[in-house]
Amino acid sequence: MSRRWFPRSLRMRLTALHVAAMVLVVTLYAAAVFALEARNASRGLDDRLRSDFRWAADMAQTNRDGSLSWFESDEWQEDSPWLNVLTENGEPIFRTALARRLPVPGSAALARNPDGGIVAVPGGVAPFRILTGRARVGGQRVIIQVGRSEAPMRQALTELLLVLVLGLPLSVTAAGLGGYWLARGALAPVDRMAERARAITAERLGERLPVDNPADELGRLATVFNATLGRLEASFREMRRFTANVSHELRTPLTAIRSVGEVGLREPRDAAGYRQVIGSMLEDANRLANMVDRLLTLSRADAGDVKVASDPVDLAALAEHVAADLGVLAEEKDQSLAVQLDGPAHCVGDRIVLRQALINLVDNAIKYTPRGGTIGIRVAAANGQAAVDVSDTGCGIAPELRERVFDRFYRGPQPEAGEAGAGLGLAIAKWAVEANGGTLAYSPAGDGSLFRMRLPQAFLDGAARHPQLGAAPRTPAKP
Repeated sequence: MSRRWFPRSLRMRLTALHVAAMVLVVTLYAAAVFALEARNASRGLDDRLRSDFRWAADMAQTNRDGSLSWFESDEWQEDSPWLNVLTENGEPIFRTALARRLPVPGSAALARNPDGGIVAVPGGVAPFRILTGRARVGGQRVIIQVGRSEAPMRQALTELLLVLVLGLPLSVTAAGLGGYWLARGALAPVDRMAERARAITAERLGERLPVDNPADELGRLATVFNATLGRLEASFREMRRFTANVSHELRTPLTAIRSVGEVGLREPRDAAGYRQVIGSMLEDANRLANMVDRLLTLSRADAGDVKVASDPVDLAALAEHVAADLGVLAEEKDQSLAVQLDGPAHCVGDRIVLRQALINLVDNAIKYTPRGGTIGIRVAAANGQAAVDVSDTGCGIAPELRERVFDRFYRGPQPEAGEAGAGLGLAIAKWAVEANGGTLAYSPAGDGSLFRMRLPQAFLDGAARHPQLGAAPRTPAKP
């Protein structure tokens, strides 16, 4: 069903709904007031007839000839009674001037059944109500009829209805104007927020929406939007920094490849010389390829495209394999790389991803540990968690820089010349551990650093059910 007739503006929709609600409420209220007033007016007319009947029975005068008469006011007065008195046989005894002037055709039939009830009979302008009953007046039993027209009551009800009908559009109009004013005032913060949001661009993400009242709904909405803008600003800032770092890191090997190639072409060389030039170019190309692979890994991780496996992983065996693979790098710097196994530790995850995380941690420790230093890998499990610690005796990280240690392209104090990485290894390691349901945290260890991987412990067949930290270590692996 088309809604083109319905106002599109929220302010107008609220006003329309407010007016519709007011029309319904005022109509119901007016109907209730009219019905109550009509019932009260009808009861008042009946009470007045009963009062007239008591007056007629009490105020009769007995004349000298034995006839009955009643005091009679001006027949044109509004309160002049309509009174008809008859004998029990239906013979007329007395009629007021109003009764003589306005005879009621059905009164004779009502006199034959004087049960004291009130009956409305048709009249000229409006129905006429008559009360017929028996009474004893001056020692005689008579039939008394008193009546009153419904015309004054109906006139009063008509005037009331006219007031209600004329007041309805006026009240609805006033309610509509008031509703529009209230809606305009209530939605004014929305207009200000929309105007401010329209001015926020990628270059002006530092601006925020105005918050008039943080306690109301619009204030909470603006606060949520401001928090979203803050996250968006941080994401843009990180993206710009990431782009700048990527450009710088990619430019370095490309510049080196180009420079080596240009130097190699300046003068003729023998086969060994060209082989050396090409080898140097291949080293830079491999460095460039490794960096691109890591960037693609992080990109797929951010997009959620990387699916990790759920296989049993023996963390002790994983640590020994990584130590064996990277032992050559430690030997080149006269470093000691040892593995300490404090009991079996297993988890369920992706062995390849976890291996890459551990390789990055150990490789980072080797780079930032001076010659003759020590790198340790400790594997343990307790309290439902498996832990792999990688410690070193390097330069450590200053307290003010520890929050950025897992940021992409962040590099701490530079190690020995030629060994600095691209600053992606720890970021990939953190993602790899978290993708397997674990955590990776940094803490200082003496003058060096300690990186701890925590993963949910899995109890496999044949593994200890309650391993404890501090058990007797196995013989550490020697580099």
